[in-house]
Amino acid sequence: MSSNGPLVIVGAGHAGAELALSARQQGWAGTITLVGEEVHLPYQRPPLSKAYLSGSADGAALELRSPEAFDKAGVTLKTGTRVLRIDRAARQLLLADGSHLAYAKLALCLGGRPRPLTAPGLVPGSTPPNLHCLRTRGDADGLRAQLAPGRRLVVVGGGYVGLEVAASARKLGASVVVVEGQPRVLARVTGPALSAFYEEVHRAAGVDLRTGVTVNRAECAPGSGAIEALVCSDGSVLHADLVLAGIGMLPNVELAAAAGLAVADGIVVDAFGCSSDPDIHAAGDCTNLPSALYGRRLRLESVPNALEQARAVAAALCGKPKAYDPVPWFWSDQYELKLQMVGLSHGEDQCVLRGAPGTRSFIAFYLRAGRVVAAEAVNRPQDFMVAKRLVAASAPALPQVLADESQPLKGLLAVPA
Repeated sequence: MSSNGPLVIVGAGHAGAELALSARQQGWAGTITLVGEEVHLPYQRPPLSKAYLSGSADGAALELRSPEAFDKAGVTLKTGTRVLRIDRAARQLLLADGSHLAYAKLALCLGGRPRPLTAPGLVPGSTPPNLHCLRTRGDADGLRAQLAPGRRLVVVGGGYVGLEVAASARKLGASVVVVEGQPRVLARVTGPALSAFYEEVHRAAGVDLRTGVTVNRAECAPGSGAIEALVCSDGSVLHADLVLAGIGMLPNVELAAAAGLAVADGIVVDAFGCSSDPDIHAAGDCTNLPSALYGRRLRLESVPNALEQARAVAAALCGKPKAYDPVPWFWSDQYELKLQMVGLSHGEDQCVLRGAPGTRSFIAFYLRAGRVVAAEAVNRPQDFMVAKRLVAASAPALPQVLADESQPLKGLLAVPA
């Protein structure tokens, strides 16, 4: 594969920035242009709901790389630039300013956007001034400007983002109510033991946490349109100064779909990140990729996947293809707790705890047919590193051995498969 022509990467988040720098490191000899809609340099998104929102980190601390790092790698940054259309026949992009950008190879790292909150009382296409989502630095700035001691925040959604914002808001002195439609928080990403633990943690921190409750209607102020209250399925009325919708993410696939690329809950790619057009690759949250490990296709929303898949795409573009088959892993920081998860915990037939949740340092292992398929660790970084290897190997393990803290986990790595 030739690596002498122009490589254009659309999307300047974690995946896009990593792909640009990695492609240069792995031998791409042509020009590399990184195009992003936001005016900022590529930045970290995880701190937006945590350190940045709470004010303990500023914008400079978010930067993924310095401008000098991109210059040194010969990567041209085009920030504040929107791509309107991909012309596959001409191998060029139409930009919002009317100009064109030619490519030999194109990589789409388009990320996603927050799923909008819909309810009677909310006007479709119009966002109340106190209704927030959290995906970009601008989103975090808008939310932070309205957070203050005593302000009433209602968080709709008990997933990662909702709970991280709830924790940050409590640190800032806000009054917080979280409503989650599922019977437990984090239901889509963790097991019941972890859900119960985090529910207790948030309630102990003063969060009014309501599970199995959905929003039936929004009551908005005449004129300004600001949300004054949310009427819920249990009959409660939650008065609010501001509302955060943390109800999931939608992959940004419109640009790819309009160009005729295969799209199905993300841009459909192969194990090398190649789309249905051999000249167009994709990486990150916007992709739907095959998993040999799980025997099905996945769309992963995580920084580790964005970085690792971006490196795999860069290698493929530089003629060094290696199939990418990730063991999914994630993390979440809430209060003084670090949650680290590896594998997909749904479909297990047994959960084994090592350590006690009451100590705020434990790990839950999930077994299927006697093999480790997932693990979730709270403040146990060393155990988590071993757990990643156990899950990757689908290692056999006896429950009593996993639970016994006197027996080192590393010993399980030597157990014959």
